[in-house]
Amino acid sequence: MSSMITRALLASVSFLAISPAYAQSASPTQTSPAAPQATNSPVNQDGSIPLDTISVTATMTQQPVIDAMGGVSSVTEDKIKTFHAQNFNEVLQDVPGVTMQMSPSDPGQSINIRGLQDFGRVNVLVDGARQDYQISGHNANGTFYLDPMFVSDIDIVRGPISNIYGSGAIGGVVSFTTRGVDDVLLPNESYGAIDTVGYGSNGAGVVNSVAGAARMGPGGTAGDIYGQFLYRDTTSYHDGSGNLISGTGSELAGGLLKINVRPADGQQVTGTALIQKFNFDNNSTADSGPLWNNDVNTSQFTLGYTAVRPDIPWLDFSIKAYASQTENQQTLRDDSGSDAGSETYALIGALPGDSLYDMIHTYGFDVHDTARFNTAMFNHAVTFGGDGVWDFVNTQDDAGGYISATTPSGQRSLNGAFVQDEVRYSTWLDILGALRFDHYSLNGGGTSSGGTHLSPKITVGITPIAGVQFYATYADGYRAPSVTETLIDGAHPFPAFDILPNPNLRPEVANDVEGGVNLKFNNILRPDDQIRVKADAYLNTIHDYVDFEPVGAPYLTSGIPGGIPGIPAGELCQFIPGACFPITNFQYLNIGEAQISGVELEGTYDWGGGYITVAGTHINGKSVSDPSTPLYSIPPDRISGTLGLRFLDRKLVVGSRLTLVEASQQFPYSSGDESSSSTTFPPTAGYALVDLFASYKYNDDVSASLTVKNLLNKEYTQYLDNEANPGLQVLGSVTVRFASK
Repeated sequence: MSSMITRALLASVSFLAISPAYAQSASPTQTSPAAPQATNSPVNQDGSIPLDTISVTATMTQQPVIDAMGGVSSVTEDKIKTFHAQNFNEVLQDVPGVTMQMSPSDPGQSINIRGLQDFGRVNVLVDGARQDYQISGHNANGTFYLDPMFVSDIDIVRGPISNIYGSGAIGGVVSFTTRGVDDVLLPNESYGAIDTVGYGSNGAGVVNSVAGAARMGPGGTAGDIYGQFLYRDTTSYHDGSGNLISGTGSELAGGLLKINVRPADGQQVTGTALIQKFNFDNNSTADSGPLWNNDVNTSQFTLGYTAVRPDIPWLDFSIKAYASQTENQQTLRDDSGSDAGSETYALIGALPGDSLYDMIHTYGFDVHDTARFNTAMFNHAVTFGGDGVWDFVNTQDDAGGYISATTPSGQRSLNGAFVQDEVRYSTWLDILGALRFDHYSLNGGGTSSGGTHLSPKITVGITPIAGVQFYATYADGYRAPSVTETLIDGAHPFPAFDILPNPNLRPEVANDVEGGVNLKFNNILRPDDQIRVKADAYLNTIHDYVDFEPVGAPYLTSGIPGGIPGIPAGELCQFIPGACFPITNFQYLNIGEAQISGVELEGTYDWGGGYITVAGTHINGKSVSDPSTPLYSIPPDRISGTLGLRFLDRKLVVGSRLTLVEASQQFPYSSGDESSSSTTFPPTAGYALVDLFASYKYNDDVSASLTVKNLLNKEYTQYLDNEANPGLQVLGSVTVRFASK
């Protein structure tokens, strides 16, 4: 399948890059980098050309995604609705360079960008607030909880090119914006409500989202308010072979409140509150045995102020403060009462009813301003500011003590300041230079560490002809060690081995080099059609890369914590053949340099009556000190394509999506004895998925949609997931809206 994916990528580039001499280029206003114009046309009203979507994540100044000089993408609310997304994997799989690691038995999600994930390597923001929650286990080390029906749009920046967005983002930034008034009301409406009810087969369950909104003052000039309540209930699903994947259901109840107050022209005060409560069971691999019941409560509050005056070019000011909390209360139970469950309880030293408690409080702020001015023939947009984040981790454990040891309590602060200058000369030259200063401190368990770093960035873009832009970038990124990586100190329950702290862990520093091309043309084959293409190649070298490594000489262990009472471990291993096996202790270590390289493609052709989108990713990663060993977090190659057709004056949209994923390799992540099954990360087979979708908009107030996922009922497991993914699912929804002027 690898050669097939490569050929498909080349064919996609050839098709989407066609730009006949008679095609009209689409070029935004080039007079100032401060005020780009969107290139949207009537064919993009349904969001089918996300590359024309306005984004601020890459540079903190508004620009269409197609004009961003880097690996920048956007996902619109329309796409979330089209695929009835229950998690973000279902929409981010069409973004090049982005994949997700998920546990089907846990609604928490982790984002992988260009082979980097865990411990803040990807900076995840929700309404500008960082999501730094982490709990140690056999899944991702860094997850966030957010239902897609709360989200209006997603901005993605791949690589450390957006280093102004805070410490840690050596993999990239994913910024989620929650829904608001404009998701309920049309521009000329004052108040209204909207209700979406959905149901899906094969575990997809039911979902109901009810939202209301109102504008204050003429045209909302005084402010507006938005409120939303969401309920979702899913059950265990079957994979493509009909096997029940038990423990994969969950229940969610949540609410969102957003208030905007506009005290004066160009000024806005925004407050948001987002609260979610998840309940689910996991850690059960059979019908019998122990279950952990999880109550995950998340809460996030933000307060911001912006001031923008077009007549004052030095004023484009924003300040935001936020507080977020993720709390996971886990209770051990055994619904079966079986002997197998009792043996497992004894093994970990816990009993039904024992509980674990893991919580992180994150407080932060961000403040910046953009000043626009001219010097000679150059136009400038200078953005400067600072940010700070404080993480407070607290764990409690009366179920054997393993969680409190492997997810230790501690505190970490990340503070920084930055300056960035976007320079434009005429219509053919763009230069972006930035410099960021970072400082971090970490303490807990009698250990403390800290450090500072300067991260530069320079990008040069050249537009030789209208509609074609080439760019090249060098950027540094800096990630401070997390509380867990530094302070972890305990024993793994089975097989039994020690996990050691590392107070001398050094931060990771990324040196990223990349180049790419942006293409945009209109009126190619017919009036009002559009083509948009972004393609890039990159090489990211991470110094002092941190990984979980074996340390010390192998020793014999029975695999039972504390051994067998009354029998010394040495005698047990000596006199009972087969009772013991060799193992090593583990520790987070700086293993030297890691190199990740790849190419990415994203393109759309829209002709009004329909659209075609293509996205592809090819990526390689290795440890420089041991080039024969690839990095286990590198996902396999992937290409996806979507065809959508519009009928009945664009009221009816039908289409299909094809996703091809290459088989993964078998990655060793331990140098222990090869007889141990824990020495390799299991490979996954390649697969092809077909999805169908249809939506009908009767009018502005009534609409319905239908999605068929995994049409061919394929059995497959996404790389890094620990269970097979769902087989065939059919999901539908109806939306009814009421509004008044």
